[in-house]
Formats: sequence, C-alpha cells, structure tokens
Amino acid sequence: MLITTTETISGKNIQVLGMVKGSVVQAKHFGRDIMAGLKSIVGGEIRGYTELMYESREIATNRMIDEAQNMRADAIVCARYETAAVMDGSCEVMAYGTAVKYI
Repeated sequence: MLITTTETISGKNIQVLGMVKGSVVQAKHFGRDIMAGLKSIVGGEIRGYTELMYESREIATNRMIDEAQNMRADAIVCARYETAAVMDGSCEVMAYGTAVKYI
C-alpha cells in the first residue's frame, strides 16, 4: 500500500474514505535503561532506544495499514507520526493518515 505525506497522489484521482490510525505503547527494557544511563554520561546515540522507537513506528504503521485495508483503501495520504510519554519509562507512538481509494 502506498503511504505518502502529501495530500494527493500524482496522476491519481482519489476518494477520501476516512482517517486511519495505529498506535502502540512500549516500555523501556531494564537493560536498555542501564545502558542509557551510562551513555548519557559520555554522550552519543542510545541505540537501544533508537531500536525501540523504530520498532514502535513499524508496529503503529502496520496497524494503520491494517485499518486502511479493512476499509478497502488503495493508499494513505497525509501520513504523520506522533510520540508521547504515557508514564515514566514508556511511550506511545501513533501513526495516522487519510485512507483513500483510486477513482
């Protein structure tokens, strides 16, 4: 399924089906937390958290795609991501966009 941040798809006439979304709340792993604390002393990328966020975006995106497929959409336009802290040590990643059908 085509997913784009633009409002239109070049060369396609589209019909809006509605908003689709997918989200996941994930918590930090204890081992990642220890490594993050050590890394904050010396600086640099905290790979454990980078991997956690990448995985979270993938799950949220797949859930958004599932919702669009259930609507029989051909594509998702205006796709966006939001991230929020839910409680100490966990975050929510939400993917959302507009499901469309080619006409």
